[in-house]
Amino acid sequence: MAASPDRCRAGCVEQMRASELPRAIGAAVSIAADLGLAADDAVVLQNSNKVSLRLLPCDVMARVAPVQDQIAQFEIDIAQRLTAAGSPIAGLDPRVEPRVYERAGYAVTFWTFHETATGDEIAPADYADALHELHRAMRTIEVRAPHVTDRIAQAQHLVATRDRTPELAEADRELLDSVLRRPVHGTDQLLHGEPHPGNVLKTKGGLLFIDLETCCRGPVEFDLAHAPEDVGDRYPGVDQGLLNECRILVLAMITTWRWDRDDQFPDGRRLGMEWLAEIRAYEG
Repeated sequence: MAASPDRCRAGCVEQMRASELPRAIGAAVSIAADLGLAADDAVVLQNSNKVSLRLLPCDVMARVAPVQDQIAQFEIDIAQRLTAAGSPIAGLDPRVEPRVYERAGYAVTFWTFHETATGDEIAPADYADALHELHRAMRTIEVRAPHVTDRIAQAQHLVATRDRTPELAEADRELLDSVLRRPVHGTDQLLHGEPHPGNVLKTKGGLLFIDLETCCRGPVEFDLAHAPEDVGDRYPGVDQGLLNECRILVLAMITTWRWDRDDQFPDGRRLGMEWLAEIRAYEG
């Protein structure tokens, strides 16, 4: 089962409302100014469950989320440990204290901005090497993180809660439930959680992973299930049977998100129908 880049980045998507963006940007710019970072302009890089901003001319990336929704301290703790371990991640900006800053109901963290390299897509071998190195570094640090089964349980809850997924047909609900109930085998270690192409930066210095708030524990095959199929073919020591199981499991998870009544992923319902058809074909 192939894992396309578009599919892999189609996780649980919730965008900050347009009416909230000015206040979120204002909070980041205000805090940056207090910290001595010149921030006359802010460019929105990504709007998902948090907003990523490029502040100029100081050239720092600010990540902003409502205080009640953020788990930024968890991400900071992991980023600091992984940076010390020499892992390929985009780390925190060294010009400010590495902590969560709060203002006007928003939590803001500051990260090093990296220019992305233009040209061809990421070579699968390079992708596999970078992810393998990230996993190596992750095995050297100690941090408490949820298990992949905790994330799967969130999808199971959606499937079981009919008022959250009212348009999901009963036969499809049973199909998703049966896939999501399958145990996850393999050797557990710390994982990125969602190392899809949208969370990999191609820079002049090499590939860097971003968005560490999804870190969890489980087999490396769960991470590889989020990457293009050619990456799994080049990652050393992969259990291909387990990888296939993880791919169908991840597909069931992201399919479930598309049937959430609050899902905001573009054209999400059509994708949900297509992916249900893929799962039915795979299950035979």
